[in-house]
Amino acid sequence: MEWLSVAADDPAMCRNAWEDDPRRPYMLSAGRIFDVVAVEQRLGLEVFDQLLRRSLPFGPTILDCKASRVGFFLGSGSQGPFTHFLGQETAEPPDYRYLGSNSVVVVPGPMPMDGDRYQWLRAPSRRPEANPLRAVALATMLVASAELLARADRYSERYRTPYAAVAALPEEAATDAG
Repeated sequence: MEWLSVAADDPAMCRNAWEDDPRRPYMLSAGRIFDVVAVEQRLGLEVFDQLLRRSLPFGPTILDCKASRVGFFLGSGSQGPFTHFLGQETAEPPDYRYLGSNSVVVVPGPMPMDGDRYQWLRAPSRRPEANPLRAVALATMLVASAELLARADRYSERYRTPYAAVAALPEEAATDAG
């Protein structure tokens, strides 16, 4: 957490706060050491899962349980590459907030517990690198996950129950399935 405390306005005060209470959340300035892309929780958890399952490069990730938001850390100055690759994926990107210069983010302490408002989905192990592959992976999975969730929602609206889906089969397909 040493590198993370450097983002604080007073790094020594941040480290002291975490020594006193390693669960304590702390407000850090974005844009100096890292930027954060924040999305609503449902989408963020799907993006996190997709990045993890596909072994794509990504950095620390936080969850704000009360606000129902997930934040993905990128190296500072990643907004240009992120928005470029997002634009390559879709003309209508999903809702997100980019936290760079003149922004702050509340991060969990180094050792949050289940039930804490702020939690690490993926704790930082070292300072995020200025790696453009992270911006590419995040932009790509953000769009893909939003499309996946939208498709799942349409399916749920169309077929309220599994029986409704089966009932919608043409008769010859229904007899082939049985």
